[in-house]
Amino acid sequence: MLLCPVCRDPLTVNSAGQHGKKMDDGAARFLRCPRGHRFDAARQGYFNLLTGRGTEFESDTAAMVQARVDFLGGGHFQPLANAVTSAAESFAGNLPLVLDVGAGTGYYLKALQEKVSVSASVALDISKYALRRSAKELPDALCLVCDVWRPLPVADQFVDLLLNIFAPRNVPEFARVCSDGAVALVVTPLPHHLREIAELAGLLGIRPGKATEVAASMAEFFDESEARRVEFGMRLSPIDVRNVAAMGPAGHHTLSIDVDSLPPTSDVTAAFTVQVFQKRAHTG
Repeated sequence: MLLCPVCRDPLTVNSAGQHGKKMDDGAARFLRCPRGHRFDAARQGYFNLLTGRGTEFESDTAAMVQARVDFLGGGHFQPLANAVTSAAESFAGNLPLVLDVGAGTGYYLKALQEKVSVSASVALDISKYALRRSAKELPDALCLVCDVWRPLPVADQFVDLLLNIFAPRNVPEFARVCSDGAVALVVTPLPHHLREIAELAGLLGIRPGKATEVAASMAEFFDESEARRVEFGMRLSPIDVRNVAAMGPAGHHTLSIDVDSLPPTSDVTAAFTVQVFQKRAHTG
């Protein structure tokens, strides 16, 4: 299922303790390919597959990840998690092998696995801080630090269900790893997402037509089966407002939100598009 990021030979998952004895908890401790390239699990359970010069892309920081954990832990995006899970239930087959590209803290993958039985799951993200959380929340998943713009560490035609939620899209690689007929779920924000606090929180603008752009970018390999608009209201505390700003791209910059100046609660709109794509046969 996995490929070595150095030589592209298959990677084997090994569970071993001292002197080759299996760990009591059965946790995967290292990955190794036939050529001897080995990747040890971090203490928190994830594997770092970044090689060579690393990556030029800025990953989410520990502070951004903590803000996301705190915000999502409040249940504010639960309707979105429900919509993703519902789409998977409607379109994915039985016991899918799931790949979450840009998994972050594992929030959406965990929600899906609570409703959908899977054969295996793999969580990819460029942030080791995020994958520490994923590994904790998803003990049965393989959580891998990697750069989505490089060849993914997944074998050809292995994935039945791919999640891509607020994350970059390397469509040719998606097509390579997805089996014929596999389902890809892509989530993007709508222009009016968080509009009530966008200026106050210093959030980046969202271009109109993102769903159309996504469909065009996927069209060489995938057919769009459905696009669901998911919109709901949230009542946020000042801390929630700060966290929702800090957990996204704006979190890479200094935020000047004075939580003491905010009202006790703010009514804020959440708005997304959940697009369902199916991999065409004999492409990728």
